Amino acid sequence: MNEKNNIIVEATPYFIAAQSAPEKDRYVFAYTITITNKGEVPAKLLSRHWLITDANGKIQEVRGEGVVGEQPYLRPGETFRYTSGAMIETPVGTMQGDYTMRSDDGDSFNANVPRFTLSIPRTLH
Repeated sequence: MNEKNNIIVEATPYFIAAQSAPEKDRYVFAYTITITNKGEVPAKLLSRHWLITDANGKIQEVRGEGVVGEQPYLRPGETFRYTSGAMIETPVGTMQGDYTMRSDDGDSFNANVPRFTLSIPRTLH
């Protein structure tokens, strides 16, 4: 990993029972993403790419500009946190993806979002 461009992404998912309808195969999850610039150069998040997979193997691919309507600019050591959501048809699934970033020196690079699990409580141990 190039030390000058080093973006760390962490995810914390949680189940939203009030918006879910298991009898209709509707499971709603929120997730809080924390993006930290551990590199040496400021960088701007330009776009997102997600793969959301349910337990049946159904994949939703999501691409878009920025996150939650923003394109955060992170100086070295700065963190940006946001919360968003996803809906799947099974009680368990996964999300993974990446953010396209551009550093102040003109480099474009991807910041990986490691796979995380969406799971209703008491489903996984």
